[in-house]
Amino acid sequence: MEKIPMTRAGHTALEAELKQLKTVERPAIIEAIASARELGDLKENAEYHSAREKQGFIEGRVKELEAVIGLAEVIDPATLSGTIKFGATVTLVDEDTDEEKTWQIVGEHEANVEKGLLNIKSPIARALIGKEEGDSVEVRTPGGQKGYEVLSISFQ
Repeated sequence: MEKIPMTRAGHTALEAELKQLKTVERPAIIEAIASARELGDLKENAEYHSAREKQGFIEGRVKELEAVIGLAEVIDPATLSGTIKFGATVTLVDEDTDEEKTWQIVGEHEANVEKGLLNIKSPIARALIGKEEGDSVEVRTPGGQKGYEVLSISFQ
């Protein structure tokens, strides 16, 4: 199996979610199923069916998180330097609008564009890999062709 790269923060967040599911969510849903069973006929018991559906979701997420964590290769960006690579925090300026954006390139399981965490497999991240400060990058995004200039690269 192929290792899944992720930052320490991403790994810690996945472990916290797994712990929450196993220690809080799973016992709560088991209790909800038991309570719903006590209400009688299970065929017409909406609470029971809802609880069972939620249990299926929780168990699926637990399995997914265990698999991802088992294949995780934690990379500490602080030990890296040089050109843009996994873990780099990159500040770009949009060549059309002069808008500055800062992203950290992370693994797909920890990516969140709203928080500035860019999936390594995204078009922008793929275009940035190997670039240096001052380089211009043309990226084909779902919204069309975009041009960026790399202002700074840091590894935190």
